[in-house]
Amino acid sequence: MLEQIREKSQGVTAKVILGLIILTFAVAGVGSYSNSVDTSVATVNGEDITQQAFNQAYQSQRARMSQQFGEMFDTLSNDAAYMANFRQGVLDNLISEKLIDQSSEDLAIIVSDKRLKETIREMPEFQVDGVFDNNRYLAIINQSGFFQSSDFRDYIRVEMTRRQLSQALVGSEFNLPYQEKLQLALQNQTRNIRYATIAAEQFKSGIELTDDEINNYYLANQTRFENKEQVKVNYISLNVADIAQEITISDEEVAKYYQENLANFTDPEQRRISHILIEFNEDDTESAKMQAQSVLDRLEQGEDFAALAKELSNDTFSGDNGGDLEWLDPGVMEESFDAAALALVNVGDTSGLVETSFGYHVLKLTDYKKDVVKTLAEVESDLRARLSDEQAQNKFFALQQEMARLSFEFPDSLEDAAAEVNVEIQTSPWLLRAGNVAPFNQQNVIDAAFSDLVLQENMNSDLIEISDDLVVVLRLNEFKEANIKPLSEVEAQIKDILVNQKSTELAQQTVDLLLADFKSGVDIEEQLSALNANFVSEEEITRYSPTIDQSISRAAFVLPHPVNGAVSASSVALSNGDLALVEVTGVAVNDAPAAPNLAQQQTAQLAQSAYQSFVNSLKAEAKITRKEIAEPTPVY
Repeated sequence: MLEQIREKSQGVTAKVILGLIILTFAVAGVGSYSNSVDTSVATVNGEDITQQAFNQAYQSQRARMSQQFGEMFDTLSNDAAYMANFRQGVLDNLISEKLIDQSSEDLAIIVSDKRLKETIREMPEFQVDGVFDNNRYLAIINQSGFFQSSDFRDYIRVEMTRRQLSQALVGSEFNLPYQEKLQLALQNQTRNIRYATIAAEQFKSGIELTDDEINNYYLANQTRFENKEQVKVNYISLNVADIAQEITISDEEVAKYYQENLANFTDPEQRRISHILIEFNEDDTESAKMQAQSVLDRLEQGEDFAALAKELSNDTFSGDNGGDLEWLDPGVMEESFDAAALALVNVGDTSGLVETSFGYHVLKLTDYKKDVVKTLAEVESDLRARLSDEQAQNKFFALQQEMARLSFEFPDSLEDAAAEVNVEIQTSPWLLRAGNVAPFNQQNVIDAAFSDLVLQENMNSDLIEISDDLVVVLRLNEFKEANIKPLSEVEAQIKDILVNQKSTELAQQTVDLLLADFKSGVDIEEQLSALNANFVSEEEITRYSPTIDQSISRAAFVLPHPVNGAVSASSVALSNGDLALVEVTGVAVNDAPAAPNLAQQQTAQLAQSAYQSFVNSLKAEAKITRKEIAEPTPVY
């Protein structure tokens, strides 16, 4: 029945009716709906940032973070407070981009169509063998979600316009000598410190938790104890590498391919050329020709070519090297130059005068390599692999068409398609929306696995292209909805969290009292001893000293210089939950030389600061209205 519905929905009559319905809705319904409902998440100087734009930016940023940090980000994403800050960060970026766009428009910064076209054609992603390929261009932008080339051009134009403004800002920054001197002094600064570490563990023994505390934490942190939705799918995959293993290439096929493509296995002859160039202008070619002729005359009289090139050649770069142009491939120079170079047979031969658009040349052949043909034996293994891959690619293309057709025509089973292309039906592990193993780490595969077509309609997915050599079709095996773990399952975890929090709070209170006594001149050695701690001294630590905890070194370099007997000290929380008292007892500066790129680093920092200050000034002057944003619903 499902098959009949899908087939009839493709008919001409159905399409006409559907088109009329869509047209009516577009003219009447959509217009009134969009005019009456505000779906924006913010307004910047009267221009809206739409919910759709936010969702797209949010999903992109979330995917990048998940790919970069993996399970760490998955854990952080369970924290409601963290994700709220994450969403605000995405919105802040969108607001900044909107302000930059508005400023660019006010400043009349534009990108011409010619420059835009040149930029796209020069992007290596769209090139094949160094040349722009339109088919590759269209395929890649379609994969990226730009289904019209005009949409991609608009996107690139906006990015280039933003870059023009940012480069204009950062390009005006420069580094002054006194700034470099100050930076060097800070980098080379060392400090003598004392620190005492107070372990939070010792405060746990007296902590008691009530049932209300445990239950309240559980209720306030539901998302932290959530089992995310999961899906397990059956799937069939088609892989060029697997197909290639079943293909046998005969000796005759290899020999035939070798003969038909012999030019590809031939290293052509090469000539190393030196030249002397006498330039001319269009108004006066005769004097240049006379100078070039005098060069020939001097060569005939036995003068050294390299010495004359260094003395007389207008091509000063090659002239400093005796006129050497190194190994030249045909077609690099002008036709007349190539013809004269090819006419030189013996090493040491020189040409007559050769005229090009640059002027008059005298050429000398300084080295020569004959063409070399690789034997069949030398390239046989590569040819077998190449032929096997070509045949596998052709077979792969034909089989994937059949795989797509049968999985569509028989949408309630993978068996027909699997039998036709001779692959086994496999079952995936449990899949989340991020952090899965290959090939289920691809976004298009996850989108398909969690799509309504697979989950709700219980049908085969469309054919999914994971790469040029791998395609899959998915079908639902089992689905688990998201749910909150019961309190009984997470109670021990909650107790550990609350005990750690309370022990750290008690430790902080204790350290605060110690710090107050210490700054007032009280000897706290006995108090530290009672807490199983003592002062440890470190001499001449650097800002990023590897010998001590980074939290301690950061705190030490924030503290002021100790003067007039005053205690320069503070407390700091360590990454493991412990706390430390840190005192600076002395400050010195080493005479280490500056890093070779210190000036560039400072300039880059100043440029970044200038750009951020510019954006902040735009925000200060802008009328910005923010709206409450919730966790976006994933788009399937």
